Amino acid sequence: MTNQVTDHGLLESTMQGIKSSEPEKIIEVVADKGYEAVEDMVECLENGIIPHVITDDGKDGYDIEIPYEEAETDTASTEPEELKKALHAGKIPEVYAEVIQDMKVETVRRKVVDEKRENSSVYGSPEEMQEKAKEGYFVRDPERNLVYCPAGEILRQKSIKKNGNIRYANKNACKHCPNRNKCYKGKGEWKEIDFTKDQLVKPCKGWLEAEGKKPEETKTGEKWHYEKRKVVKFFLKPDKEKMSRRMCLSEHPFGTIKRAMGATYFLLRGIRKVAGEFALFCLGYNLERAKNLLGFQKMMELMEQA
Repeated sequence: MTNQVTDHGLLESTMQGIKSSEPEKIIEVVADKGYEAVEDMVECLENGIIPHVITDDGKDGYDIEIPYEEAETDTASTEPEELKKALHAGKIPEVYAEVIQDMKVETVRRKVVDEKRENSSVYGSPEEMQEKAKEGYFVRDPERNLVYCPAGEILRQKSIKKNGNIRYANKNACKHCPNRNKCYKGKGEWKEIDFTKDQLVKPCKGWLEAEGKKPEETKTGEKWHYEKRKVVKFFLKPDKEKMSRRMCLSEHPFGTIKRAMGATYFLLRGIRKVAGEFALFCLGYNLERAKNLLGFQKMMELMEQA
């Protein structure tokens, strides 16, 4: 069980229960696109779990990069410790020979963090952060993992994006906010805002413009520089046959029914929404059958009589 609203980053932790029951075995898992997070797939491989995560159309797999760590390894071993050492040393473990391709060690130029300040805010106490927010800013409190908005409301984590950015929102507060037009003029019903892990402040441009202010330079929580580092690059190629079998067995049978009826399917979460959608499509299906069997004019006459 988890209170995270998306599947990003949860594949390895989800599979650990199965893996721990038979630690000596290599586990294979097929998952939908919602689990597409490179760091999570790397953790799976390090722990003896082969992730077959369904790819976007036109993609055969995932390009992955991990830090290089020189080590003597046993590529024949299935122990998680040896698997991790082999991967980071640029050697393909024998059990991954069919899913890992083109592994190589390269020297690259990468951003390196010197000093992190993620656990301390640039504005000190929650009261100071709220005061800064009221000036027309979204202020992130990394310790409590929340964001204060200019209207004085609290936005909480909604999801973590594929690129690592954290998305915050408060649907109920936005729907009833008297200052909504100063903050958000989009088509949706609420504001969603993304922060990088080191970002602490974002200006609310509409709010600042309404008050005739210019945004100040936003602050971050880290200092960094570039340096050369060795990395291991490889291509993770999921098994297409296993992915295809999974989609045939469990990928929304209801969606297949809707597509057969000429409708584009989409996913609704929650049993009531799905039941309501199913009832509407059943009604549509029966009306379509009646039209084909009786003819449109006869069907309309019967409906008028009813």
